[in-house]
Amino acid sequence: MKYTSISQIEKLKAEGEKFSCLTAYDATFAGLMSKVGIDVILIGDSLGNVIQGQQTTVPVTLEDMEYHIACVARGNKSCLLIGDMPYMTYSTPEEAYQTARRIMQAGAKMVKLEGGAWLEDTIRGLTDRGIPVCTHLGLTPQSVDSLGGFKVQGRDSSAAKSMLADAKRLQEAGARMLVLECVPSALAKEIAQTLTIPVMGIGAGVEVDGQVLVLHDMLGISPFQAKFVKNFMAEAQGDITAAIQQFHDEVKAKTFPAPEHSFE
Repeated sequence: MKYTSISQIEKLKAEGEKFSCLTAYDATFAGLMSKVGIDVILIGDSLGNVIQGQQTTVPVTLEDMEYHIACVARGNKSCLLIGDMPYMTYSTPEEAYQTARRIMQAGAKMVKLEGGAWLEDTIRGLTDRGIPVCTHLGLTPQSVDSLGGFKVQGRDSSAAKSMLADAKRLQEAGARMLVLECVPSALAKEIAQTLTIPVMGIGAGVEVDGQVLVLHDMLGISPFQAKFVKNFMAEAQGDITAAIQQFHDEVKAKTFPAPEHSFE
């Protein structure tokens, strides 16, 4: 079984085919996702919430990320692995280079960081050094305190224009993928159609190029279920493998997310 590459994800976008992504934090679930055929695994700093019991992702350390990325890498058989760069570990380009080195050496094939145009120099530097970069706009959990909580982003025209402009600049700086979180469907569609790089959504409607959910959310075992989450395990009657397969199939068929999981 071959590993999925970022080039293959770019090919899916070019051909109009959707790609699936789930978070994983250990070898067992990574192996299961590989078996099902999930395209991408994100080792997210969401582990702070669902593994560590933290209120936000801010307390997650680089050492935490290295440990969980290494666990996932050992179990993975086919998925593209993206590793989050945790809070305040990429505040300067030089710091980002060292963080990315550790994330990649732990087993990730791409790094993900949150933020807009202020990251341009960092993205250029990482790209020049051969490190594929995924960026993250909209609701950025590491900045939840400054955003005033978990709120939909980009609803007014000024904020929407700013997000689109940031997305373009991040792509021009060398980003190979973009995550949009809690963004109105129409804006997410416009961004995905404007950019040539794959755009992955979480609470961003069905017209982006791929979908990601936190594993514990889609299995219905998280204490809080956001509007954009569907409990796939309930429909799969408690079968974890069937739930993951259903998520994958519905993403590919463009039946998830449905309008009730999206924002206007």
